[in-house]
Amino acid sequence: MALLALAFFALLATMAIAGFLVYRIVKPQRSSSEISMASFPGRPEVLEFEVPGGLGKREGWFFPGLRGAPSIILCHGYESSRGEVLTLESALQDHQYNVFIFDFAAHGANPGISTLGYREADEVRAAVDLLARRTDVDPARFGLWGYNLGAYAALREAESDKRIRALVLDSVYDEPKQMVKVGVERNGLGGFPFMVRSAEFSFEYLNYAHRNDPPLSRKLISLAGVPTLYLQALDDPELSDATREMFLKAPEPREQAIMPHGNFVSMNDEEKRTYENRVVTFFLARLPAVGPAVR
Repeated sequence: MALLALAFFALLATMAIAGFLVYRIVKPQRSSSEISMASFPGRPEVLEFEVPGGLGKREGWFFPGLRGAPSIILCHGYESSRGEVLTLESALQDHQYNVFIFDFAAHGANPGISTLGYREADEVRAAVDLLARRTDVDPARFGLWGYNLGAYAALREAESDKRIRALVLDSVYDEPKQMVKVGVERNGLGGFPFMVRSAEFSFEYLNYAHRNDPPLSRKLISLAGVPTLYLQALDDPELSDATREMFLKAPEPREQAIMPHGNFVSMNDEEKRTYENRVVTFFLARLPAVGPAVR
């Protein structure tokens, strides 16, 4: 009886700790982007758009390129923000692309909770719809770049949107619960018995509406003909393995680049330049910054 009681209370403690961890994961520490667009180079324009499903409004920064050229939307990573990818934006705009960046829910100045990609894909779709209504961009040619959370959201959107013509996916995962596991392990609790599974269960309960959503790999075939670059970072083993598995399942045309370090935001200047060159070169080859006559 004593052993049963001990096991019961250990289970309760594990579930309580897992629940707290999931709360911390879906309510990440936010980093605000306090940047004056009036003095920022690149002639940015502040745009607002509504996200369907009661997710509220988002504010984004649009950096114009060549009139009629395709647009590239940058989807920041978990615990990041739009302000932290501005150098990547500049590298793309310098090559005449239209570039758009915004903050996901629970990131930047936005309230709410993160679903680690489920509803963030709706935010990406709303951003694409916003830009497609403009008369100074190609409404049918978009590129997406994303890192972990942003990569999942970008891929989920691309699988159902023919306007997406090129993808760069950095540390992408197949299911949001994989990112939950990463969060638990980064908190140093991955080794505790049942901790990861308890956290995954709590996360799945919070996102019950998506309980029947299949892994993204089930629909990868829909990207046949869409050039995709998979970036695999060796210093993040869990996401590195997930990205490799996604690459192996992906249809052609596909490319893979293996990097010693992930997370563009934390790279030093030399690493960022190398990273930017790889991303820009891919888009220039696969989604040239020219286009048909604008409507």
